[in-house]
Amino acid sequence: MDKKVKAQILAVRDTGLTNMFDTRAVQRIAFDMDFFELVTFLEEHKDKYVRFILTGEE
Repeated sequence: MDKKVKAQILAVRDTGLTNMFDTRAVQRIAFDMDFFELVTFLEEHKDKYVRFILTGEE
């Protein structure tokens, strides 16, 4: 996970619009915020995303 994707995850989290485990909602919000790297990251590396949400580890 690069710094840009991490920053995008944190920006989506900071909106407070969804539970961060609802990955489809996170993708929708990311798309609306033009965070296309995060949308792609969730498609390709959902396991790494969930680990980051659970532990804060990249």
